[in-house]
Amino acid sequence: MQNVGLVINLDKENIQDLVKKTINWLQANRCKPLLAPEAAQALGFPEYTAAELVKEAQCLIVLGGDGTLLNSARLAAPAGIPLLGINIGRMGFLTEVDAPELFFALEKLLKGEYSVDDRMMLEAKVYRRGSCVARSTALNDAVVTKGAFARLIFLETYVNDEYVATYPADGLIIASPTGSTAYSLSAGGPLVSPDLALMLVTPICPHSLWARPLVIGAESEIRVIVNSQKEEVMLTMDGQYGVRLEQNDAVVVTRSPFQAKFIRLKNRSFYYLLRRKLSEGEKAGISNEGSAAKENS
Repeated sequence: MQNVGLVINLDKENIQDLVKKTINWLQANRCKPLLAPEAAQALGFPEYTAAELVKEAQCLIVLGGDGTLLNSARLAAPAGIPLLGINIGRMGFLTEVDAPELFFALEKLLKGEYSVDDRMMLEAKVYRRGSCVARSTALNDAVVTKGAFARLIFLETYVNDEYVATYPADGLIIASPTGSTAYSLSAGGPLVSPDLALMLVTPICPHSLWARPLVIGAESEIRVIVNSQKEEVMLTMDGQYGVRLEQNDAVVVTRSPFQAKFIRLKNRSFYYLLRRKLSEGEKAGISNEGSAAKENS
């Protein structure tokens, strides 16, 4: 690899020293590091826009937590750029290696000793009075949720134009297999192996005994109509991109035409990660990264 993009969460402790060492290592190994504007300005290096990064980089090294990786996946997926996640956060369910393993990981990367793991993504569109007013992709989940006031919202839900239910709830999570370990899990949804192709529909605190999570085919279309009149309702994608919804707005979620690509250096199964990461969360007094994106990295 000759051009390597660096996506950096500058809020992490001691991150600047680590990034400088990473840049020096890459340059010493005949690689050109490409930095996004915010990190480049902070560290005094040339700037590359997001468009330039995905056009010129052969991979993106993401230094941060799962939230940083989620944001990078949405950026890189349309261009087919693979990501190597370096965990500088707490749990790092999506990241491949922890910070102490960084340079060992870079050596394997340059030697070509890795595989690429493709992950299904979601696409959501918001329709208002017949017109599409917003569109976004997500790796983990699309969530229709209430605002600050403690009132139920009513979400009329269809799968492939067939009416399922009107959920009286705090919200509704539509998750990918990757997102099954995030917000959907904390709302009572099932854990799903990421090599499956499907979508999860998980109600958030439903005010009904019959409301249970659904598992549906990946090629299905999920349509959620907001029936609430006065309550503040939002659509959020991976907990990072948000759209305010109005009464009668329809949120349509389908499988995205793009896939996130993760560089894998270790032969670790999904079940190994479950044992390790979720038990680490218990020891740390946390249940999960909270939609991974909830750290808003």
